[in-house]
Amino acid sequence: MTSLWQARRARTAPTEERQIGSLEDYVNAFQFGGALYYPMGVQQTMPGQASEPVPNDFQGYAVRAATNGVLSACLDVRKDVFSSTRFTWQRLNNGRPSEMFGSTDLRLLEQPWPGGTTQDLLARVIHDADLAGNSYWARDGDELVRLRPDWVQIILEPRQMRGGVLGWRRIGYLYTENGIHSGGEPVPFLPDEVAHFAPKPDPLATYRGMSWMTPILRETATDGLMSAHKQRFFENAATPNLVVTMPREIGADAFEKFVARMDAGHRGASNAYKTLYLGGGADVEVVGNSFSQMDFSRVQGAGETRIAAAAGVPPVIVGLSEGLAAATYSNYSQARRRFADGTVHPLWANVAGSFAHLVRPASAGDSGAVRLWCDPRDVPFLREDRKDAADIAFRQAQTIRALTDAGFTPASAVAAVEAEDYSLLVHTGLFSVQLQPPGSTLPTTAPAPPTVEEGP
Repeated sequence: MTSLWQARRARTAPTEERQIGSLEDYVNAFQFGGALYYPMGVQQTMPGQASEPVPNDFQGYAVRAATNGVLSACLDVRKDVFSSTRFTWQRLNNGRPSEMFGSTDLRLLEQPWPGGTTQDLLARVIHDADLAGNSYWARDGDELVRLRPDWVQIILEPRQMRGGVLGWRRIGYLYTENGIHSGGEPVPFLPDEVAHFAPKPDPLATYRGMSWMTPILRETATDGLMSAHKQRFFENAATPNLVVTMPREIGADAFEKFVARMDAGHRGASNAYKTLYLGGGADVEVVGNSFSQMDFSRVQGAGETRIAAAAGVPPVIVGLSEGLAAATYSNYSQARRRFADGTVHPLWANVAGSFAHLVRPASAGDSGAVRLWCDPRDVPFLREDRKDAADIAFRQAQTIRALTDAGFTPASAVAAVEAEDYSLLVHTGLFSVQLQPPGSTLPTTAPAPPTVEEGP
C-alpha cells in the first residue's frame, strides 16, 4: 500500500477522473486550419428556445434523469428488474455451472447495512452505474459502504515492459468526501478492497465505465425541447404563430394600443378558438407548423425510441408510444426476452463478478469450484423463461433416454447432451430388439475361443 499512500500525499500519480461529457465534446469537435474547435452551437437568424446543456458531472446527469420522463421510466424499468434477483453460490462441475446453494457467507450481500436488503444494494448499484457509468463499494467490517462515483479517483502507474511503457496498471482508488477540490483528506483503497461495477466501458479510458446516457445527450435535450414546445403551444392559445400586418400610415401610439387590445382578447389558452376581428387594413398570416403538419407525435416518438434503445429497454416494456402502437402479446413476449437476455443477464453476471472478491465461501476446499452468482429463478419478470427452461430440460431428458435405448452408456449420453458434443458417446455393444435378426437369441455363455489345429 506504500505506492498508494505516496499518491495520496503527493497527488502526482495519474488518475482516471470522471468527465462524463468528454466523449460527446470530442465527437462534436471539428478541425480547421490545423486547430481543433469545440462548437457551442449554431447561431440562427430566428433562434428558438435555447437548450440548456447538461453539466458534465454526476449531479447534472441525476438532475436530467429526474426531470425527463423518458429517462426516468427507462431507469426505473432497469432498476426494478435488476434489483429483483438475489445472490447465491453456484458450484462448477468440470468447469460448467451446476447447482446453486446459499450459506451464511452471503450475509454481507443480504444485509449490506443495518436495515438494508439485497434489493436496496442492487438498486443503488445500477443507479450509480446508469448515471455515472461506475459504482464503487468498500467493505467496513460487516457493512458495505457506497462511494459516490464522482468523488472517486482511480490511481494508475505506468506498466513497464521491455524498456517501454505498456499502458497503465491500476494500483488503487482514492475517495475524497465532497470531491477532490473540497480540500478534504482522501481515503486510499487497494484494488481488492473495492467492488467496482462498470458495465459499459469508456472507450477513452482503461478502467472506468461510461453512462449509457452519454451518447444520447442530444436526444434528451431534444425531448425536453419537444415538451417545452407543447407547453408553449398551448400557452399561445393552442394555435400557430400569427403575423399581423398593419397599414404603413398607422402611427406608433395607435399600433401599440392595437397590440395591447389584441393580446388582451386573444393571448392565452383561455382565449383559444375565439373569432379574430380585424379592421383598419390589418392583415393576418399564419407562420409555423401545427402539430399535425409537422407530425409531432412521430417526431417525439422516434426520439423516445432512441433513448430506450440506448438504455437497452424495448419501448413496449417502458410503455412508450411507438412500442405500444405495435404491441401484441407476441411482440411483448419477444421484447421481454430481448430485455432479459440482452440487458439484464449480462448486468447480473457483471455485478456478481464485481462483488466476488468481497465475499468468499467458508470452505477453502470449495473456493476454486464455487462462484458468486445471481439466482434469477424467483424473478417474476422471467417466469415465462422458466417455462421455456423446463421445456428444454424435458427435451434433453428425451434425448438421453433415446440414446440410452440405442445402446449408449447412460453416463456418456448425459455428458454428450450437456456438452452438445456427440463425439463423447460410448456404445455398450448391445443393440435394441428391433436391430436383431428375426429369431435370434442372446448368447447365454461367452463364445469359446477359436482353436488352432496342429500339423503332423
